[in-house]
Amino acid sequence: MSEGAVLHLKGRVLVGPDEVRDELWVVGGRVTFDRPTMARDATTVTGWALPGLVDAHCHVGLDAHGPVDDATSEKQALTDRDAGTLLIRDAGSPSDTRWIDDREDLPRIIRAGRHIARTKRYIRNYAHEIEPADLVAYVAREARRGDGWVKLVGDWIDRSTGDLDACWPRGAVEAAIAEAHRLGARVTAHCFAEDSLAPLVEAGIDCIEHATGLTEDTIPLFAERGVAIVPTLVNIATFPLLADGGEAKFPRWADHMRRLHARRYDTVRAAYDAGVPVFAGTDAGGSLAHGLVAEEVVELTRAGLPAVAALSATTWGARDWLGRPGLTEGASADVVVYESDPREDVRVLAAPRRVVLRGEVVG
Repeated sequence: MSEGAVLHLKGRVLVGPDEVRDELWVVGGRVTFDRPTMARDATTVTGWALPGLVDAHCHVGLDAHGPVDDATSEKQALTDRDAGTLLIRDAGSPSDTRWIDDREDLPRIIRAGRHIARTKRYIRNYAHEIEPADLVAYVAREARRGDGWVKLVGDWIDRSTGDLDACWPRGAVEAAIAEAHRLGARVTAHCFAEDSLAPLVEAGIDCIEHATGLTEDTIPLFAERGVAIVPTLVNIATFPLLADGGEAKFPRWADHMRRLHARRYDTVRAAYDAGVPVFAGTDAGGSLAHGLVAEEVVELTRAGLPAVAALSATTWGARDWLGRPGLTEGASADVVVYESDPREDVRVLAAPRRVVLRGEVVG
């Protein structure tokens, strides 16, 4: 669209789960619900409109082997964009992707800096690998480099025991989370296991990624503290294959991973029923492909979330949680348009009719 052009979105605009409008206009890349003077010359797009989707756990600039070049990062971001993901919370990347902020055609990214892991307790080439005495300093460093988030690796396989185990002593995470909060950053952590959760929540953590280890004992603690989870169910689906690959060397770990996988849907539904905030994230960029946010929303409904709640986990609720506007007056026009009502069938998210980013039709 040329400068000064007007876009008219007509049909059903899902401003919120219960607020539906018949139309919106895009003028100067911004949303307005007031008919502009140049409405007669507008380009019209029809359908069901949602705020640009959110992938709340994604990795741009990362693949299975570590950091990637800018060309690969660009392809990752474009794949997410074309799937309707217009806002990404990048949950840890060793690459500097700030150049993406200068590209009007790529999604907006909220970065958590680089993963912070215990020495030899995470995927090679991904993280700062440190010991507890250095945790506060590294959290402060990533808090200053990120966009309001820091990412810890809360647990990983301990080769001495052959099973998942927490990575950090309680005192270290308490001091590190306090430092992040002092610097204005929120903290999240990768956690698969059960025993790593309560100490992190009691230390003041803001979010847990994956959260497969939630139990009837820890779910109330999450609900009481308002700690969110991003289940990444499309990633958890890979647990049986991972277990098969590691069983010969680590049979206890393999059995544990299979049990976490088997109860994944029950875990997420129990958390949701208890009032734990649940958001959609794919964990794309490690071994998983980008552009899977629609599949993750379907997985949330398979776990028992109502369709509107699963939609909110990638739209209205997710944007509010991350402090980014949706389809409000004057907001950046980041919109995805579909053929039919996604509240009736979330599977329509897999086939956007139009993708509008910063007021431009990009897909």
